Amino acid sequence: MNRSSLFLLLLGTVITITGCQSSEKQQTNHSTPDTLQTEIASVDWALLPFQKVDSANPILLPKSGTIFHCPIWKKDVQWEEHDVYNPTAVVRDGKVYMIYRAEDTVKVVKGTSRLGLAESSDGIHFTRLSQPVFYPDNDAMKQYEWMGGCEDPRVVEDSAGTYYMTYTAYDGKTARLCVASSKDLKKWKKHGLAFKEPKYKDMWSKSGSIVCKQQDSRMVATKINGKYWMYWGENGLLAHSDNLTDWTFVADEKGEPKAVVAKRSDTKLFDNGLVEPGPAAMLTDKGILLIYNGAAFRPKPQEGVEMYAGGQVLLDKNDPAKILARLDQPFIKPEKDYELVGQVNKVTFVEGLVFFRNKWFLYYGTADSKIAVAVKE
Repeated sequence: MNRSSLFLLLLGTVITITGCQSSEKQQTNHSTPDTLQTEIASVDWALLPFQKVDSANPILLPKSGTIFHCPIWKKDVQWEEHDVYNPTAVVRDGKVYMIYRAEDTVKVVKGTSRLGLAESSDGIHFTRLSQPVFYPDNDAMKQYEWMGGCEDPRVVEDSAGTYYMTYTAYDGKTARLCVASSKDLKKWKKHGLAFKEPKYKDMWSKSGSIVCKQQDSRMVATKINGKYWMYWGENGLLAHSDNLTDWTFVADEKGEPKAVVAKRSDTKLFDNGLVEPGPAAMLTDKGILLIYNGAAFRPKPQEGVEMYAGGQVLLDKNDPAKILARLDQPFIKPEKDYELVGQVNKVTFVEGLVFFRNKWFLYYGTADSKIAVAVKE
């Protein structure tokens, strides 16, 4: 999630989903815990329930004193002093590795974002490297990454064990979805814009969630109908690829990116303003499970974003554009002080999910300021 995108979202038109099955029909009450518990009891496809680890949260905080010599500024910066949030995670060699977004205190663009790496033996307590592992540099991507930075990563593996990361390059004006790869999570090769056709280089794009399959503790990118698939953008868009680095979006009748998991028009729903993919989508026996972030907009006269909360939707395993079922209730939402107050208030932004020690660990950004975890036994 990029803060500057909020203004653009307010200018967007509301898109109403049609043709969905009865499991997606709206209910009259969208706010009480009881209705969520009813939904949990009535579905067998969603990953539920998650419990926030209150004894440890937030598990990662901004940190002063870690110095990085910026190759573009040519000076030292405290690269994670302002905020840390929106992490992805993978399991490797019996540990959880978290790649997280960190902002410095340079105020030209409210902080330049770089990506840090932390590791954990229990999924809760993390030790982080003192230097970022991914950042704007004097390379071909500088024009897109400087000086807003590198934001909001998602990581999957291929069958050979290479990691592929989608991330947002932000130059201070436009967000662009990009791809990088690594063998060890530390040294990364930048593959450029996800959508490489020149006419799309200035298209607003972000948040790439590649469809994968769980193989023990690994999340391995998998093909459907001979292609890799990715949910992306701020209105549940879809793209496909032959190689995980070069992507083509699914277009509507006008040639524009087609919304397949669109924001919903009911003002009582938590995703009436925005739908932004979360962790890697998972191919299961029942379909493709996509965990996403929904933004609720306040109606007039207040207007603006009310909160960011997490949702889940199931899509057809043979047709990634076809919705089978969708939760009406957020399964995670801002409730704690560190989720309610921060750089952006009322935010739980889910981005990292791993299966570790026979449990699911969900990592999320809180109020665009800190990082927390919730666990499903």
